[in-house]
Amino acid sequence: MSAVSAEDLAPRSLAASRLARLPKVCLHDHLDGALRPRTVVELAAECGHELPEREAGPLRRWFAEAADSGSLERYLETFEHTVAVLQSAAALERAAEEYVLDAAEDGIVYAEVRWAPEQHQRGGLSLEDAVAAVGRGLAEGERAAARRGYDLTVRQILCAMRHADRSLEVARLATGSRALGVVGFDLAGPEDGHGPSVHREALLHCAEHFLPVTLHAGEAAGTASIREALLDGRSLRLGHGVRILRDVSGAVQGAALGENVARFPGNGRSRFDAEAFELGELASWVRDRGIPLEVCPSSNLQTGAAPRLADIVAGEAPARPAAAYAEHPVELLRTLGFTITINPDNRLMSGTSMTHEFARLKETFGYEAEDFLEVTMNAALAAFLPVDQKNELVEQLLAGYAEARA
Repeated sequence: MSAVSAEDLAPRSLAASRLARLPKVCLHDHLDGALRPRTVVELAAECGHELPEREAGPLRRWFAEAADSGSLERYLETFEHTVAVLQSAAALERAAEEYVLDAAEDGIVYAEVRWAPEQHQRGGLSLEDAVAAVGRGLAEGERAAARRGYDLTVRQILCAMRHADRSLEVARLATGSRALGVVGFDLAGPEDGHGPSVHREALLHCAEHFLPVTLHAGEAAGTASIREALLDGRSLRLGHGVRILRDVSGAVQGAALGENVARFPGNGRSRFDAEAFELGELASWVRDRGIPLEVCPSSNLQTGAAPRLADIVAGEAPARPAAAYAEHPVELLRTLGFTITINPDNRLMSGTSMTHEFARLKETFGYEAEDFLEVTMNAALAAFLPVDQKNELVEQLLAGYAEARA
């Protein structure tokens, strides 16, 4: 197995290097969106798949540019290449092992990596063999990371493709694969027009077998998708969920951005005045129940998922898509009391990592240690873990932050 190299990880500034050492919890990360460019090139050569670029560097740039379209549908088209090279047990095992090693370098101490087994059967793999291969890769990755001095745990979330008809089959696979590290179920793929209600039988199966569910919702579709995720899916978390802000309005219509902003004492940062906004029934429910949002800022900008901050503040409806990190409404969501977690979504397509997202939050919104600890604790408490393991994770995070401060 190849080791992490300078070509596989973006260069870090000194500040980013310090952020990399902060312990992190990652809840929304796709295995087929996290491959190293070099691995894609090597696996494509092995299986005879034609890539748009044959060298790792140009291929990395191609993925980032192709995914930066403002459309989830076009963003998803880039996965044809990564899925195509993951059609054997050996390829899946390698991808899973490298995922763990890259997560360790990223400061992650707990991750739930999601993927769709039904997309990896072109070479004759059974669903069960595919899940077993990823399980072996994750376990070997944890052992390899431990030999390098890292202590992390990575579990699987199995996705069913929402535009296909195999969700019940995948749900049964998930409930039967807990011994292989499967901790949850998700619906992935084109969201608009493929709501959770279509997959009610699969979601009921998960509920009857007490398997936690997190559903992509509020990314490419609006509040109806979020409502279905909660009612039909009994979803404990919302994948992305940023369009919950369609159920939030600026109380002062047409107000300038600055008029709805208050200052943090002591550090000069700006924060929004929560009283300047009105939450609808659905948004209030999500906030008041503490349903975690798996926010992926860089990915949201690429797919046009996140509504533009200034439009929300000004009461503009519909809000235009955010196009820059400073326009992303993540800090507004925090101010309004939503339970926010930060995630990379697809490291390759979005050219990102947990450390990169932390660095952008620091640069753009002035995040400090207590802010990073807050979103990380949110993620730890939302992890699909038994309570004793969750308590151990919390202790690990607190110890890590104490060490970082020292």
